This record gives sequence, C-alpha cells and structure tokens, in this order.
Amino acid sequence: MSNASSSPSQTPSRWQTNLSDACEERQMSSPSYQIFSDRRGGRTAWSAHVTVVDATGSPRTFHARNWYSGEYVNNAKEDAAELALKEVESIDMPEEQQVTETDGS
Repeated sequence: MSNASSSPSQTPSRWQTNLSDACEERQMSSPSYQIFSDRRGGRTAWSAHVTVVDATGSPRTFHARNWYSGEYVNNAKEDAAELALKEVESIDMPEEQQVTETDGS
C-alpha cells in the first residue's frame, strides 16, 4: 500500500468545502487529507482519510467507506469529509460566534 499527501489538480467539492467551513466556524484546524492506494490484482484502488483537530488539540481521523478507481479519487476524499462533517457539526460553536450568527450580524 502506498500513500500520497494530495491528489493532483483536484478541487474541493461539496463535502470538503462544508467540512472546511464547519471547522473554521468552530475554531478548529483545517482538515488534512491523506490519499492511499492499494494494488489489487491488475488494478490500483484508491481511498482516503481526513483528520480534523478540535480546539483542545485532539485529532480525529475519518476513513472513507469505499475504495475507488484512480479517476474517482476525489470521491474518496468526499466520502471521508462527509463522515467527518457529521461529527464536526455535533460540536458546539464558540459562544461569541453563536450570538453573532443568531443576531444576523
């Protein structure tokens, strides 16, 4: 199994963008993605995991549920980001930010 720290020319999609936004709102570090490949017979399968670090410095890693062919490696990042987002959204935002967003300012 090998890994690469980023995928070439892949732009963030819906789940990745939403995860980044949710982390920023909660004053968490930006998500960090890792791409993995695994040779399977005559083909290579790709997957990913994403790590987020909460405000206390505790890292959480979320693994994509599936393996993908190379042209769909961004789907692996999206899969991992979706799982992470569900967890991150359960974390309360900082108090002063909740008041500001509620007031509509």
